[in-house]
Amino acid sequence: MRVIPGEFTPPARLLLGPGPSQVHPRVLRAMAAPLLGHLDPAFVAMMEDVKRLLRFVFATENPLTLPISGTGSAGMEAAIVNLVEPGDEVVMGVNGVFGTRLAEVVERAGATAVRVEAPWGRVVRAEQIEAALRGCRRPKLLALVHAETSTGVWQPLEDAVRLAHDHGALFLTDCVTSLGGVPVEIDAWGIDAAYSGTQKCLSCPPGLAPVTFGPRALDALHGRKTRVQSWYLDLTLLERYWGEERVYHHTAPISMNYALREALRLVAEEGLPARFARHRLNHAALAAGLAALGLELAAEEGHRLPMLNAVTVPEGVDEARVRGQLLAGRGIEIGGGLGPMKGRVWRIGLMGESSQRVHVLAVLAALEEALRAERRLPAPGAAVAAAQAVYEA
Repeated sequence: MRVIPGEFTPPARLLLGPGPSQVHPRVLRAMAAPLLGHLDPAFVAMMEDVKRLLRFVFATENPLTLPISGTGSAGMEAAIVNLVEPGDEVVMGVNGVFGTRLAEVVERAGATAVRVEAPWGRVVRAEQIEAALRGCRRPKLLALVHAETSTGVWQPLEDAVRLAHDHGALFLTDCVTSLGGVPVEIDAWGIDAAYSGTQKCLSCPPGLAPVTFGPRALDALHGRKTRVQSWYLDLTLLERYWGEERVYHHTAPISMNYALREALRLVAEEGLPARFARHRLNHAALAAGLAALGLELAAEEGHRLPMLNAVTVPEGVDEARVRGQLLAGRGIEIGGGLGPMKGRVWRIGLMGESSQRVHVLAVLAALEEALRAERRLPAPGAAVAAAQAVYEA
């Protein structure tokens, strides 16, 4: 019996799902650079580059801005366990998978999760948030998912930040999918804490979770009555490793930090306004092509993410079979629905390096072909032509 498998060669894929996204060759090259020790002066200097570039993308001056060693969900857990103590009341919007996950993390931290529910595919309204805050004795935190990856909803934040502060609460946002794809204005909007992930619009492999904590969040962290629940995610320890002291905490993922630095350099070279405009344009072209195929977007109009498009599956179409045909026939990955949307939507990601004109046209042509196999007969070439018209306008 053969014990040692052959060398793994991944198949060619065009990643147009909910993450990870395509990765620029420069980022892959950075990952292949020789390792350094995690306390080597050269690596320490590189850590400063990463922190400075993250502050640029988050639009903040917060000194405590760093990548947690873990995926976006580690960033979520880090934000909660550092800000929340047993017995606290935490108000949160729940309108998709990641709002639901936030609530579970809050409850595991021993706090009370006050859920503000909205139908999946719809935003949480300011009046709902205000009512929930008024109903609390002393809310510690208001948390909202800025970009709900499970539904394609783009949640407004500015009014919610004001409401949180009016009620003496901190404001936390999940911007795992939004960071680097749409504006995330930490300082201008007054956001106290935020977390993200590397594998979405930053177009870096999964494995790090950028977080940022502002002055009010730091006051809450340093004024805790109890120790942070998680030793590994305790920011009072991590800030010493990432700060001036450089006290050993854990072995940082060296190559992932190389990759993140290069991915952030690419973001800075493009410029945030140009990057946001590129995501908007490719979303508009995709939406036009989908409409030509008779397909509708599932998220609430006026609150649709440009980088994550939830597409309603028509009656009589086998959702999984279409995804399988795109993967097997064209090497294109798109995502299926989660929770109540399972089997009802496709999730098409146009994030970071994946948000390119050529990719929009490729997925539209592939969807047209797959729908023909499902005995739906869109006009030949109509989807690509509709998208091209948007680009040429």
